[in-house]
Amino acid sequence: MAIKKIAVLTTGGDAPGMNPAIRSVVRYAVHHKLEIMGVFRGWWGLINEELKNFDSRSVSGIINQGGTILKTGRCPEFKTLEGQERAYATIKKFNIDGLVIIGGNGSFAAAHSFYEKYQVPCVGIAASIDNDVNGIDYTIGTDTAVNTALDAIDKIRDTATSMERIFVVEVMGRESGFIALTVALGGGCEDVLIPEKAFDLEVVCHDLVHGNLIGKMSWIIVLAEGAGKAAEIANKITEITGLETRAVVLGYVQRGGRPTSLSRDLALNLGKAAVDCLIAGKTDIALGMTQGKIVEVSFAQAIKKKNLNYEEFYRLIKILT
Repeated sequence: MAIKKIAVLTTGGDAPGMNPAIRSVVRYAVHHKLEIMGVFRGWWGLINEELKNFDSRSVSGIINQGGTILKTGRCPEFKTLEGQERAYATIKKFNIDGLVIIGGNGSFAAAHSFYEKYQVPCVGIAASIDNDVNGIDYTIGTDTAVNTALDAIDKIRDTATSMERIFVVEVMGRESGFIALTVALGGGCEDVLIPEKAFDLEVVCHDLVHGNLIGKMSWIIVLAEGAGKAAEIANKITEITGLETRAVVLGYVQRGGRPTSLSRDLALNLGKAAVDCLIAGKTDIALGMTQGKIVEVSFAQAIKKKNLNYEEFYRLIKILT
């Protein structure tokens, strides 16, 4: 079946670079004389018919903006058969031939389930600050989020050094320590705690006390949110060592901001590739960057748990401390 009309939506957590991806999908589709619709608020918009016809002008001035003009959010309703049937009815009503889904592994799990039930062609663009899509080295938004966190840690380092204090800095990453590892290495931090690696706080405290005795008076520990809470760990460190420790939670600041050049370039190239895939009849796949090239990964593979090669990261962080 020839593709004549497609729709683009952003689902799950927002990531810097989603807007450039939307822009690329829309303008490349228009270039190929396809009709294109924007779906607002992710799967919810498909369920509730919140769609709008787009043209090239619809995406003007968004290439440098963080977030997503299409809005996004979690949609428990789409996990139900009723919700999926309503979304399918919307697709049929508006004569949509294929979907471009910009999101992470949760979004792709939903798209995979939807495709298996209704055979609506679906292509995913990997966008997740956690960089946790299996089979893909780099996702849209990761570089921006890491640089945002790194900038904050650089500023915290100034205070930590000046006031000779220990800081526990909590970054995003419920199930993945990628951001924590990357900023800990790039920020010259002394330790990192991640969900993938069990840690002994007594050992951490021993290192802190030893460093203090030899004259190392400031210390930054980067904590992925999935490994613990910054305030609790900071309090325990103070209790065990008697050394003044402060907690900082970077939180949602990591999701926002202008996308970096890398996030933009990746988004623009993946948007073009997604439209090409639908035109070529490809479906049930996610697109991302691996070893410097755009790759196609089946949704079934993309939603599997991604193994983070943390040992080498961790070893180098310790050597360079």
